[in-house]
Amino acid sequence: MMEWLIAEIFAKYNYWVSIVLMLIGFYAMIAKGNLIKKVIGLNIFQTAIFLFFISLADIRGGTEPIVSEEIIHMGYVYVNPLPHVLILTAIVVAVATTAVALALVIRMYEEYGTIEEEEIIEKEREMGL
Repeated sequence: MMEWLIAEIFAKYNYWVSIVLMLIGFYAMIAKGNLIKKVIGLNIFQTAIFLFFISLADIRGGTEPIVSEEIIHMGYVYVNPLPHVLILTAIVVAVATTAVALALVIRMYEEYGTIEEEEIIEKEREMGL
């Protein structure tokens, strides 16, 4: 019984890796005070989500999605390309989000002279904002 459980856990290691990456990214976004570290945490979190969705879309023994009537009648199973295309779109959105976030960090550094969250909050309090 125990061997079966261990084998089942290691058979789905990509899900475990994505969960660990999500937790690491989430921790970095919440616990770190440096804005660059928060952006890196966001990127790790996004990458974990990409891995998770691609893992869900994979079919063991599935062929490429070039489908003809002959292949369907022969009983082949093919991998649906839609999740892969959606993840490609999500990667483009993630790159754009990272670019905007880094531009905002640069602007905050120019305004406040720091990228530490606590120091920015303190300077805002001093300025009365």
